[in-house]
Amino acid sequence: MGTIFSKKEKSRITEQDKAILALKKQRDQLKQYQKRINNNLEKDRELAKKLLQEGKKDRAKLLLRKKKYQEGLLDQTDKQLDQLEKLTQDLEFTQVEKQVIDGLKVGNDALQRANSIFSVEEIEDLMLETQEAVDKQREIDTLISGQLSESDEDDVLKELDALLLEEPELPNVPADKLEPELLNVPADKIPSQPITDDMLPDVPTSDLPQVEKSDGGAKKIAVAAS
Repeated sequence: MGTIFSKKEKSRITEQDKAILALKKQRDQLKQYQKRINNNLEKDRELAKKLLQEGKKDRAKLLLRKKKYQEGLLDQTDKQLDQLEKLTQDLEFTQVEKQVIDGLKVGNDALQRANSIFSVEEIEDLMLETQEAVDKQREIDTLISGQLSESDEDDVLKELDALLLEEPELPNVPADKLEPELLNVPADKIPSQPITDDMLPDVPTSDLPQVEKSDGGAKKIAVAAS
């Protein structure tokens, strides 16, 4: 167990990370140095003014030379800061590029593994077999459902239009069936004179008798009074 816990994990900090950290540290040190020089320059200027007022011109001149030298150092420090900033940005951008390249490599490897599963010939054969299966299934469906082809449907419609244009034919009726048959009535039953209203029977004006049922089943006829 001691060897397991004592085993050091691989550090995620790269050499580029260390270089960037060192550059930023130098940048911060230069900025602090600039700040200190600026404070000294202001103090030397005020002291030189005071020396001139006291009549100590040589000492004031010497102090101004020192101030000029420090201003030159300050200009050099600005240039060094610019170089450090540029170098730091280049290193950080290099890290970004490295991550992009690593991502491209991983994607390319995955794509190659995926493409190695099937070859172009296998894919073409698979597509051809799939199309053949689809065509066969359509043929089976056509046979089962009795579906007509497009040309057959056109022929049916043309024949239907031709039938609609033809005149309907009437059925052939025999000539002896054209005249209606008369009923055979005996001659003695045919009246010699036409029937008039006075020859018809009279319609009764009284109510018809009503039939009632008794308990024993016998029928009783009730005649309404006239």
